[in-house]
Amino acid sequence: MNLVVWIVTGLLAALFLMAGSMKLAKSKEQIVTDPRMGWAEPMPPGVIKLIGAAEVLGALGLVLPGALEIATGLVPAAAIGLAVIMAAAVVTHLRRGESQSAALTVVLLAGCLFVAVERLGPRSF
Repeated sequence: MNLVVWIVTGLLAALFLMAGSMKLAKSKEQIVTDPRMGWAEPMPPGVIKLIGAAEVLGALGLVLPGALEIATGLVPAAAIGLAVIMAAAVVTHLRRGESQSAALTVVLLAGCLFVAVERLGPRSF
């Protein structure tokens, strides 16, 4: 089961690293041209960058502490932090009527909660 937790953790880290990096690297104007990123239009550019930075740091926090066996308590903390971001994203997508985006976000939320529960409980380091 530990292998499954690592696989889910790695997939989440890769997805959040890519998504966060994109939010950090692109301007707001470039982001809102993507049809899947309509949620960003009413957001101030600083909030978009903050979300991107949180996603990148969360991705690093999912993998590095466990891989290096240093401050391993940061892994479930990162998973919980990313779950909070995903919960807010679900609400945002549902308010905008974006059911497909909300469904994908729920899957990411569930993955974050799975990692948090496993790393706090039976599969802790």
